[in-house]
Amino acid sequence: MRSIEQLTEEILSLPSASRAILAEKLVESLEFDTDSVIQSVWVTEAKRRRDEVQHGSVQLIPGEEALAQVRQLIEP
Repeated sequence: MRSIEQLTEEILSLPSASRAILAEKLVESLEFDTDSVIQSVWVTEAKRRRDEVQHGSVQLIPGEEALAQVRQLIEP
């Protein structure tokens, strides 16, 4: 049986599209018990945020800038 390190090395050598498919399958396999009400609320929130972005009603922040802001908040 291959070790996790060997599998990781092998998987990381795959094309990015194949790694994305594998990642999706792995996440799906975790079988989270999700409360249907909570799931519905999160889906509604995600769609609301998507719509805000599509309509330009929110100001987007580049990822690096957002991470820098978060680091400033959590670093002593």
